[in-house]
Amino acid sequence: MSGLPPVTFVPTPIGNLGDITLRSLEALKECDVVFAEDTRTAKSLLNALDIKKPVESYHKDNETQASAKVLNTVSGGKTICVISEAGTPCISDPGNTLTSVLVRENVKFQALPGATAFVPALMMSGFDISDFYFHGFLPHKPSERLKTAETLTIYNTVIAFYESPHRIEDTLKTLLQVFPAPIFCAREISKLYESSYFINSEADIEQLMKKGEFVVAVNNRRKDTQAEPSDCGETAKKLIKAGYSSKDTVNILKALGYKRNDAYSAVQEIVES
Repeated sequence: MSGLPPVTFVPTPIGNLGDITLRSLEALKECDVVFAEDTRTAKSLLNALDIKKPVESYHKDNETQASAKVLNTVSGGKTICVISEAGTPCISDPGNTLTSVLVRENVKFQALPGATAFVPALMMSGFDISDFYFHGFLPHKPSERLKTAETLTIYNTVIAFYESPHRIEDTLKTLLQVFPAPIFCAREISKLYESSYFINSEADIEQLMKKGEFVVAVNNRRKDTQAEPSDCGETAKKLIKAGYSSKDTVNILKALGYKRNDAYSAVQEIVES
C-alpha cells in the first residue's frame, strides 16, 4: 500500500479473525501508531496478527483530546491507523469527531471497507433491503427510547438497530409496541455462537439467549407507498409531537406520499387547535 495517507480508518473483525481484509492488514503493518477504542483489545488483535505497533487510546470519552493528539502525531511525520473495538470506526463507534477535525484541517485520510455487523444481519432477515435506515443504539431511558422509536415510524423501510445484551429485552419490548411483528434479531454475528431469531411476541423474548452483541431489524415498509389521506392527521400529530417544525412536517408528509394540500391542511389544523 504505497503512499499510505497520514490517517487510515481500519475496520477490524467483529468475531471471526478471518474477516480481516488484506488492505487492513497492510495498513496496520505499515503505520507508525495505532489509535484504538480499547487498547487491550487492540493489542490482543495485533498480537494475533503478529503485528507490533505502539497503541494509543481513542474512545468516546476522550475523542476531543485524542483527536488533537492525532494531529500532533501526524505533524510529527508519523502515519496512524484508527480502529474501534470491533467493526468499522464511526459506525456506532468513536471516530466522527476525528473525521470532522481532519476535514477541517485538510489532513489526508482514507476509510477502508470491511466488517460491519448490521449488513450481514439485514441480509439474514429476508426483508427487502433495497433501501434501509440504520439507526444504531436507541436511548437508555425508557421514555426517550419509546419516543425515539415512535419518531422512526416515518421511515417507510427496514430499520436497523444495535443493542447490548443487558438492554436487548427492554428494547425489543419497546419495538414490539411501535413496529409490526416479526422483528428480526441476530446475535454474535460471525462468531462461534452466531444465531438469529424472529420475535413475534414478548413470549419469544423470554426464549432469547441474552448474551453477546445484537443487531435488530424491523420491517416498517408499507406495501402501498401511496399513503391514505385519512392517515395524514395522525401522522402529522406524531411528527409535531416529536418536535418537527410545521414546514418540516409538511415536507416529511409529502415524502411519505401524502398530497401537499392534505399535508398542509393537517398541519394547520394542529397548529391552530
